[in-house]
Amino acid sequence: MKKHCLNVALIGVVLVLTACSEAPPPASETKSEPETKKAAEPAGPVSAKTAFWEMYKLAHAWAPDVAPLTIVSKEVPGIKNSAGKAGMWTVTFVSPSLRQARILSYSVAAAPPNISKGVDVGRPVSWGPTRDAMPFQTSDFAIDSDAAYKTAFVKAEGWVKDHPDKDAAFTLGLNATRFNTPVWYVLWGNNKSGYAAFVNATTGEEVKAK
Repeated sequence: MKKHCLNVALIGVVLVLTACSEAPPPASETKSEPETKKAAEPAGPVSAKTAFWEMYKLAHAWAPDVAPLTIVSKEVPGIKNSAGKAGMWTVTFVSPSLRQARILSYSVAAAPPNISKGVDVGRPVSWGPTRDAMPFQTSDFAIDSDAAYKTAFVKAEGWVKDHPDKDAAFTLGLNATRFNTPVWYVLWGNNKSGYAAFVNATTGEEVKAK
């Protein structure tokens, strides 16, 4: 996966807020087993928490005081994101003691050359907290992305029905200038012509920015 230089201020924008082979048989030889097996179906999308805990194991091994800064849904070719689940998620983890951050990604399937299946770990970069992008406790991340989708969809339903080709994208973060707790930013379409909702990641209630 392409590594990005980390800009901690980015969430302020977002929250407006990852044998040896046998020789082939002779042409005249009859194969004992007809080639009727289908290729394995790709895994389906997963919720943010499912992906998060796979990444957290490696992040915690890097720094015991690690905390999430942002969680973002991504797309994988051949995997359809749906109802709060995605084929790939990225998490920016930070270590206050090291004053560093790392971006980890988790994908349910490979999509060469840029996406590998499983967890991919980025290199550490310098980091310092700002009010627009604060780390939060994992205990505050109580509401999963699929639950946030259900809450946001209640008011977004009319817009979504009129735009059935627009899938929801998810970003979780804590912008302390606008919220007192980490918040899911759910966006259908884009910032200019889409529909957006904020869902409290601790209580599951839809909220408005200050």
